Amino acid sequence: MRCVGVTSRGVRLPVLKTGDNLREIVVESVLKASENEGFKFHDRDVVAITESIVARCQGNYASVDNIADDVRKKTGGDEVAVIFPILSRNRFAILLKGIARGVKKVYLMLSYPSDEVGNALITADQVYEAGINPYSDVLTLEKYRELFGYRVHEFTGVDYVDYYKKLIEEQGAEAVIIFANRAEAILNYTKKILTCDIHTRFATKRLLKDKGAELVLALDDILTAPVNGSGYNEKYGLLGTNKATEETVKLFPRDGQSLVEGVQADLLEKTGKHFEVMVYGDGAFKDPQGKIWELADPVVSPFHTVGLKGTPNELKLKYLADNAYKGLKGKELADAIKEDIKAKEKDLVGKMASEGTTPRQITDLLGSLCDLTSGSGDKGTPVVLIQGYFDNYADE
Repeated sequence: MRCVGVTSRGVRLPVLKTGDNLREIVVESVLKASENEGFKFHDRDVVAITESIVARCQGNYASVDNIADDVRKKTGGDEVAVIFPILSRNRFAILLKGIARGVKKVYLMLSYPSDEVGNALITADQVYEAGINPYSDVLTLEKYRELFGYRVHEFTGVDYVDYYKKLIEEQGAEAVIIFANRAEAILNYTKKILTCDIHTRFATKRLLKDKGAELVLALDDILTAPVNGSGYNEKYGLLGTNKATEETVKLFPRDGQSLVEGVQADLLEKTGKHFEVMVYGDGAFKDPQGKIWELADPVVSPFHTVGLKGTPNELKLKYLADNAYKGLKGKELADAIKEDIKAKEKDLVGKMASEGTTPRQITDLLGSLCDLTSGSGDKGTPVVLIQGYFDNYADE
């Protein structure tokens, strides 16, 4: 019987720059890792490439001025409301810098007690103790300070309210800060809105239009085409961006399907094995201490080979052991479960024997594993090799 199931290995690459042949370097690095570490390849091994290295090799960058120019063009350059941004120096602050540089006045509406991905301004207990109803109450900056004072983020040590306000003013724009959780509350201030929520943006845009907004944009409406030769993303715009320098951002990658299919073809040619390949970003998991969801990218995997589509179709071993075969032990139990796995239906949706298995897309599950494996710091492993993911207990 096999003694090892799923393995996840971070694969080191050289430090890459714009114009480098990522397809060739990924294939060479995976082959070199196998040679140096002494492991073999199998059909349906997964090679995953972090989105940041894809965008870097593509040169998909834009400047703060590019953002400002596009915002000015699309809003008229007078005033705009920026609602529901996440609290992040890396993800959003530089976007706010560009937005503020493109207009004369910014109404910044922050959700409370936390943003969409869990970064907290204050705690739910503090809201309760203050007698505030977060579903209906709109707070001015003065009222917020009166109730909650100056509070810094647990991990970053930043007061994001003050940080964002100063950032807007440093670009020469007037800043008006309010706190609310209902999108339509902003319509009492302006009818031009840039909504910055990520996963709820479609519903927010529809609601605001129905409530009478004059102009409603989302982050995926900015930089959907080049501005003065900049990078762009026709589908996601500014969603999924990261700070590159104080004046530039790296955009979410585009045109990556040919990359994943090319890596798959090259590895098949060189190893005789059929790999699955994907590009991954944030993994979609939650930190229990800081309550932060790793969900700042619009999708976990923007590009992947066809074999990664769908959801797992798995039986719950604990359910079988505790119910159907509760009277069996040892080899008898193992053999009975293996036979059930071999005979399982192609679609177990709604079946009791699959209850408790994680109901998520394969790419989201693999993306979480990859994100945790590669990390976001100095590990230097922007490629992850996963083996055994599509195996099960019945495979010898």
